[in-house]
Amino acid sequence: MGELIEAGKTSEFSNGMKKKVQLQGHEVLLVKIGDSYYAVSNRCPHMGGDLSKGSLEGTIVTCPRHGSQFDLRDGKVIRWLKGSGLLSAVGKVLKPAEPLETYTVKIEGDAILVNV
Repeated sequence: MGELIEAGKTSEFSNGMKKKVQLQGHEVLLVKIGDSYYAVSNRCPHMGGDLSKGSLEGTIVTCPRHGSQFDLRDGKVIRWLKGSGLLSAVGKVLKPAEPLETYTVKIEGDAILVNV
């Protein structure tokens, strides 16, 4: 069991907003979608791309480096590397798909708490 750490205030977030935060040695991506908040590892498990700089469509975040996609709700891999062909196939063999680490989010008043 981790520790609940304040990662921000609900009043600071608008719908679709992403924010990179450091929480006890963890680089976390905090995202608001609708009335829900999600917290996942900010670094893509492929080659460490900064997901806070990636695109967001619904609950799917896309890594800006090689196009891997992840569902923020559970960290599930939607697409591992973008593209096709020999280079993509070799890349997928050398570094198999890994989901994002997810963190539990709790809202208390205006505080967004993340369990790290």
